[in-house]
Amino acid sequence: MQDKLIIEKLELFTVPPRWLFLKVTTKEGIIGWGEPVVEGRADTVAACVRELESYVVGRSAHDIQDLWQVLYRGGFYRGGPILMSAISGIDQALWDIKGKSIGLPVYQLLGGAVRQQMKMYCWIGGDHPEVVISQARDRVNEGYTAVKMNATGAMDWIAAQQDITQVVENIRLLREEFGDQLDVGLDFHGRVHKGMVRRLIDEVAPYKPMFIEEPVLSEHSEALAQIAAYSSIPIATGERMFSRWDFKHLLHDGHVDIVQPDLSHAGGVSEVMRIAAMAEAYDVALAPHCPLGPISLAAALNIDFACINAFIQESSIGIHYNQGFDLLDYVANPEDFAVKDGYIQLFQRPGLGVEIDEQAVRKAQKVGHQWKNPIWRLKDGSLAEW
Repeated sequence: MQDKLIIEKLELFTVPPRWLFLKVTTKEGIIGWGEPVVEGRADTVAACVRELESYVVGRSAHDIQDLWQVLYRGGFYRGGPILMSAISGIDQALWDIKGKSIGLPVYQLLGGAVRQQMKMYCWIGGDHPEVVISQARDRVNEGYTAVKMNATGAMDWIAAQQDITQVVENIRLLREEFGDQLDVGLDFHGRVHKGMVRRLIDEVAPYKPMFIEEPVLSEHSEALAQIAAYSSIPIATGERMFSRWDFKHLLHDGHVDIVQPDLSHAGGVSEVMRIAAMAEAYDVALAPHCPLGPISLAAALNIDFACINAFIQESSIGIHYNQGFDLLDYVANPEDFAVKDGYIQLFQRPGLGVEIDEQAVRKAQKVGHQWKNPIWRLKDGSLAEW
């Protein structure tokens, strides 16, 4: 008879540089880890997890889908970054427990692997990436064959020519240094307003970016029709969408080439698997968003291993936010996250495949964090998108 896996306790850990970890323990002693966080709103998400705790404790960790429905629908009001991020972390932990309880990786529970390794990319530069060449060289030496950088710093609604020139200079330098051997994603980060997107595309198109991410904010997704008709560069978006219902109209409209749900924001393993299947039905690629910690990355990789339309995976290893603490500082099996020739190999460990160093987590919790994203202002003093 299958173990009941009764959930006994939830514990939260606020750890630097900007993460929130969740430990779920069953009465049988099996532990699952999740990462429920909104960058800059860790305390708010933690409060939401605590509000959901009474629905979870005493239930079987096997009941992942019923618990997901209860957490999503049981409170009448639904969706949004806070609730969905709290659900995401709980869902990740339950899949971790379930996999460990039967000795299988999560991707096996999702139907098995469709690939033996997953192509990875990481960040270079910062919000003002003046050091793109040196950091790109470092990433190539670390085994990566693809990188991503923020295309711009603060941008006015109609930007000055010098700001446009800087965007072009960064990707031009990369092409001169690496040719076509390095794939380069450009993240517009929702900083570029609609009136400037086509102008910037004109400037960067000769340097063949792998994709353009969030060319406009997700609330302006109707503008993607103009952008898609204007350029052949693949369009990626979705990090600020939180459920299959947010992606429904985006996919139906047909103007996006790559969806980027975040495993810590978009409902966890359960919901992102559904989003991935929806995207496949529209012949749209999957590239999960992940500028977060090791649990979120492990969850994303299990989705990638199981989904045929996943083509590349973001990693926050070495990202500029991670000063003082990095992703692998909390991992007891860093060898499983090694990148070779641009790829991470298929996980073999049960559950999510990440072994969390709980001693390191508890030590880091004493440091904690109060991370907030910067508040940017333009020369006239008005607020700029970060």
